[in-house]
Formats: sequence, C-alpha cells, structure tokens
Amino acid sequence: MATPFGGDPARSYDGPVEPAESATTPILSRDEVVYVAVLARLALTDDEIDVFTGQLAAVLDHAADVAALDTAGVPPTAHPLPLVNVLRDDIVRPGLDRDEVLAAAPAAESGRFRVPRILGDEL
Repeated sequence: MATPFGGDPARSYDGPVEPAESATTPILSRDEVVYVAVLARLALTDDEIDVFTGQLAAVLDHAADVAALDTAGVPPTAHPLPLVNVLRDDIVRPGLDRDEVLAAAPAAESGRFRVPRILGDEL
C-alpha cells in the first residue's frame, strides 16, 4: 500500500543515499560547491565540501529527471491531496468592551492606547 505521497510505508529511512554515477549526473566541481556556499554565506570544511558536492550533484540530477517528465496532460495543483474549504464559517461575536480594555492598558488617551513616540517630527 502506498502512502498519500507515493512512498512505501514498509520501507524505513536509512539516511542519505550516495549519488549513483550516471550519464545524466551533472558534473559538479568542488569549486562550484564552494561558490554556492559563499553565496549562501556558509563556512564549510573540506570534508563538508566533499560530502555536499555529491549531494548537490544528486539533487541536480533529480531536478533534471523531473524536468524531463512529460507533464502536458497534468493539471497544475497547489496541494498533493484534494482539499475542500477547511476553514470554519465566520461567526459574528461581540468584541471586548473598549473601556474595560483601556482600563487595563498602561496608558490611554482619547479612547485609544497611548504609546511612546518612535518617530521624530519629520512626519
């Protein structure tokens, strides 16, 4: 039996899988991974660069597989499961009493909360 997301519930997660070498695997250099890390402002060790080079190549390979799919007859979706409006109906309820709320405020003035000025007179 498949899960709603297509996975097999009998399989367990064994951690990251090393990318398989194939003809479609993009060739990704360590320098390109370092460049992406610099753009993302990540400080990576040499060991992390080696690991992420293979992982990023696997991600790019998967993206290429997805891009190669024929999706001409597939309608666009916003969610993998068919959902109907899951929001409750709006029910008008009385709000809080203004005088009661303002009485609990640290400072009130002219029927409103008084707050410290945060902008100068340049307005």
